[in-house]
Amino acid sequence: MTGTRRSFITTLVTGFTLAAGPINAAAIITDTNGLDAGEVSIAVADGRIPGYRARPLGRRNAPVILVIQEIFGVHEFIKDVCRRFAKLGYYAVAPALYARQGDPAKYDMAHLEQLISDVVNKVPDAEVMSDLDAAVAFAGQEGADTTRLGITGFCWGGRIVWLYAAHNPRVAAGVAWYGPLGGKPTPLKPHSVIDLAGRVHAPILGNYGGKDMGIPAADVEAMRAALKAGGNIASRIDVYADAGHGFFADYRDSYNGKDAHIAWANAVKWFADHGVK
Repeated sequence: MTGTRRSFITTLVTGFTLAAGPINAAAIITDTNGLDAGEVSIAVADGRIPGYRARPLGRRNAPVILVIQEIFGVHEFIKDVCRRFAKLGYYAVAPALYARQGDPAKYDMAHLEQLISDVVNKVPDAEVMSDLDAAVAFAGQEGADTTRLGITGFCWGGRIVWLYAAHNPRVAAGVAWYGPLGGKPTPLKPHSVIDLAGRVHAPILGNYGGKDMGIPAADVEAMRAALKAGGNIASRIDVYADAGHGFFADYRDSYNGKDAHIAWANAVKWFADHGVK
């Protein structure tokens, strides 16, 4: 972490990000009735980043779910996932993990590759781990019970779920949605998920699509083998044969309602079964 980079985005994406393409009319919108939900400012090692937090009104000591963004940043879908967890009694928080690199709201679908090159590929794993530690600390300061700590994330964020479970032994359970598992190391991303499988402390449920062209079946099998070799027999990877990448993203054409409903029910049960309830 450098001490000189102090330029941060200060607000979250409003609505659904343009880079995700046309919005599905069936997109789920969860209301805020009974919730304290909205944008927050989280102190991190070199400044402050925005985030979205949703929690049940009047409840202290709620268990914590870190919600990790897709490549599109903390937009309406990620905020809605936070509200869904809050409706179940959780304190859910989604920090804006691109805050130093740029604003994903500035990119439309025609410039998706530019978003990836300008912003996404410039985010260091070490910085993300530090920011998530800060988000956990923020939740604790707001009265949430960080001893019951879960994490979930989608696409780019699905990879981060595995990495954070290797980084922070306080994570009790996680659910990773179609996060990349392999890949060549880079200075900013020195380890693939498969490389770190032996360090994953918590039971992680992986939700992957059998028709996901971006995540080879061989990587899924390699991850299963690496988890077993590392002694993490509690983790599990479910592959939905008819689902593609982004099958839980109800606001996109990639949405597969049948598999999304099954995977969500399994995710909620996974957290409850592993002490995040």
